[in-house]
Amino acid sequence: MTGWLSVALLAVPLLGALVLLLAPGALRPVLRTYGLILSGVTLALALVMAATFDHGRPTSLQFAVDQPWIPGLGLRFHLGVDGISLPLIVLTALLTFLCFGYLSWGRPRTPSRFLGNRPRALVFTLLVLEVGMIGTFLALDLLLFFVFFEIVLIPMYFLIGIWGGAGRRAASVKFILYTLLGSVVMLLGLLLVWARTGTLDIAELAAAHGAGMSRSVQILAFVAIGVGLAVKTPMWPLHTWLPDAHTEAPTVGSVLLAGVLLKMGTYGFARIAIPVLPEGAAAVAPWLGAFAVAGIVYGALACLAQRDLKRMIAYSSVGHMGFVLLGFATLTPVGVNGALFANVAHGLITGLLFFLAGGIKDRYHTADMPSLGGGLLATMPRLGSVLTFAAIASLGLPGLAGFWGEMLALLGSFQPASGLPRALFRTYMVIGGLGAVLTAAYFVLMLSRVTHGRPSGAARRRQTPPEGETPDERPVVPLGSEETLAGQPATATLEVGHATQRIDDLRSYEVAAWTPLVVLIVLFGLWPGLLLSLTTPVAQTLLGALP
Repeated sequence: MTGWLSVALLAVPLLGALVLLLAPGALRPVLRTYGLILSGVTLALALVMAATFDHGRPTSLQFAVDQPWIPGLGLRFHLGVDGISLPLIVLTALLTFLCFGYLSWGRPRTPSRFLGNRPRALVFTLLVLEVGMIGTFLALDLLLFFVFFEIVLIPMYFLIGIWGGAGRRAASVKFILYTLLGSVVMLLGLLLVWARTGTLDIAELAAAHGAGMSRSVQILAFVAIGVGLAVKTPMWPLHTWLPDAHTEAPTVGSVLLAGVLLKMGTYGFARIAIPVLPEGAAAVAPWLGAFAVAGIVYGALACLAQRDLKRMIAYSSVGHMGFVLLGFATLTPVGVNGALFANVAHGLITGLLFFLAGGIKDRYHTADMPSLGGGLLATMPRLGSVLTFAAIASLGLPGLAGFWGEMLALLGSFQPASGLPRALFRTYMVIGGLGAVLTAAYFVLMLSRVTHGRPSGAARRRQTPPEGETPDERPVVPLGSEETLAGQPATATLEVGHATQRIDDLRSYEVAAWTPLVVLIVLFGLWPGLLLSLTTPVAQTLLGALP
């Protein structure tokens, strides 16, 4: 198939954003479903790409477009898809569609309240963000990759700064400063590669395996490019922007930030840093592994100290992405496979966790775990059950998607690539295993605080009154009490002073938005070969020049 499909994946959200910008008034009546339709079309195109992808040749660049971009500088508009980028493109399109669905299906009578005080701007921002995210995974030119890599910064900055929480301004400024500084360093590394090789074509550079660059140049370029990628990943200690950004971002911003934007950093290691600079990768790998395991342990310990649910999930991402970096640091097909698998699994699981955290905060108006009072399984059993499922998936329970990436990364550390210090990487494996135990500890602690136990006085159960009887005529009893009325279904309420506010269990739009993530987490957990069949040949190819 020709490259029109790659172009269409970018054109649909881009043209949709331009129409919003140029003809805002004409779209006001359909604004509620406009973004949902466009993201749905983009998802359909991504699924067509996945269905027509030649799975027998995952190492080949398919759906390619290669046209002159800036001829005077030798720059080309080069796009393509292989076994590394295809799962991330589908993941991006899926999460964007689910975010639009979450916004569009909820609060049908007051779309402006759910979309925010600037609904047109929010739809525009999410569409531009989708262009940058998908473009990053399609780009096969170093400068084009950098352009798409940077496009996402501005819409995410506004997403946090306009629609975020009380500390949104400081969080958005911190996000943009960290990521821009990292991008400047990465650009210097990309220009060094260009100056030494005379080309920016990623496929050509990967095939050359570092030819034309000395070992010292490769190390310098790898460090520069790696720093820029590590900020976006984020790697400890360059992670400090992430907890604030996640805590203050709106629900859809947190989902896309964790589900896709962090993957752009780790994808850069697989697409550019390791195959283009193999000697640099081999030299820096022990240091990369050290920072990775430090992040695993640090992220787990930080989670144990958190009170805010969103902030805890944000710190958990530091630990989980540490496993991804550890897999890359092993420079083995097993480890790299684990990293690529963990990328997709983390996007699904953490996206679901942030959806759940947003749903809880929407009901209780707080994400502070002690203030929630516990007993979520008693007050809202369906919501509590989905939160429990997402937590045990994230801690790496066998049979769910979170298990395979961490297990393969640790297995790769047991037998790293030749030339790497085996004893050191086995130490990393032990430390990473300790981090996995701590991961289970903080998720169990979170569940004990939020889902288990008797609810506090803040959450109470109001019995549904018979027809003709007002709610105030029915008793309100503490949740978990045995003094309930037989045969009368209960709905949870939040007590504020002497008033009570009804809070529902799972809502229909939440079920619609979260069910695909639950299904995929189970599917990839039980059938990991679905992803590994794509990534294994590519991992072997990109490591072909390494010792």
